[in-house]
Amino acid sequence: MATVLEGPSQLSVGDNGLPPESVIFGRSLAMQEVRRKIGRLASANVPVLVQGESGTGKEIIAQLIHRLSPWADGPLVKINCPAIPGSLLESELFGYEKGAFTGAYGTKPGRVEMAHRGTLFLDEIGELAPGLQAKLLQLLQDGQFCRIGAQEDKKVEVRVVCATNRDLDREVQEGRFRQDLFFRINVLSVRLPPLRERIEDVEGIVDYFLEFYRHKYNGGVSGLSPHMIRILENHSWPGNIRELENVIKRYVIFGSEDAITTDLLQAPGKPTESRLAEDGTVPLKQATRQAVQELESRIILKVLQETRWNRKKAAQKLGISYRALLYKIRRAGFPSRKSAATL
Repeated sequence: MATVLEGPSQLSVGDNGLPPESVIFGRSLAMQEVRRKIGRLASANVPVLVQGESGTGKEIIAQLIHRLSPWADGPLVKINCPAIPGSLLESELFGYEKGAFTGAYGTKPGRVEMAHRGTLFLDEIGELAPGLQAKLLQLLQDGQFCRIGAQEDKKVEVRVVCATNRDLDREVQEGRFRQDLFFRINVLSVRLPPLRERIEDVEGIVDYFLEFYRHKYNGGVSGLSPHMIRILENHSWPGNIRELENVIKRYVIFGSEDAITTDLLQAPGKPTESRLAEDGTVPLKQATRQAVQELESRIILKVLQETRWNRKKAAQKLGISYRALLYKIRRAGFPSRKSAATL
């Protein structure tokens, strides 16, 4: 199978091309539903839209859809829409004829042609310029496109998978994305949940990254302590799996759990996202309480590190009782004094 990809994916790929499915899907109910949906849609030759926040592993899912499809022996060709300037993206997608513009000294096929009888993966489709949206619509409607400078259309057989971290419904309403194109690419859709909605999968993903980067960097670090796993499970992960991967990578390199807590303390904050109640209202008290607890935990962790995990000194610096600090440490899932020596 020929594969043309750009840049690293969110779950680092091993020698077999993809991480094990047990790592990709984990144990969470949300990801098991994703697994079932992919099993049903992979064989259908219709466009698929993969939606999810940045870092949730959309490229991995696109690769898996291709591998499970009848076109797995064909090429998988990716193009990252925002990574290529708009003036060059059209030629990258559709190619050009000799003499089509200054510098076109020969004929060059585009990514669409390269994906013939395979899969074309358009990453961050929401960034596509309006003019190219119209040309992509033609490709999806009749399988035809035209190279820049050519007089005749070419026909290809290609399965299109798109990914986006944007709300395309809103983009359509605000006039930034064509409604007819949205309907074309959204024949089948897959939503990837953010990591904070699949916390039960954190430990399995951590184990995978530990093994992967131990091998890559010849690291001899041990597995994480149960207390550190709880800290990771309590983190909101605004960067999702990509952020978790970077945290574990630095742990393997530095060989200390202290590198993890430092990373989490320095991570940019993100407002707490609370689910809507069944009646559609926003549980403000619950959201406020959760945000305060997250900020409180970050402050306590910082003070504990500054006092080298002397809890009595930390309680004095925080202006709270020793018993109150112990309660807050347990609630946040921080390590006990005995295990803190490993940090």
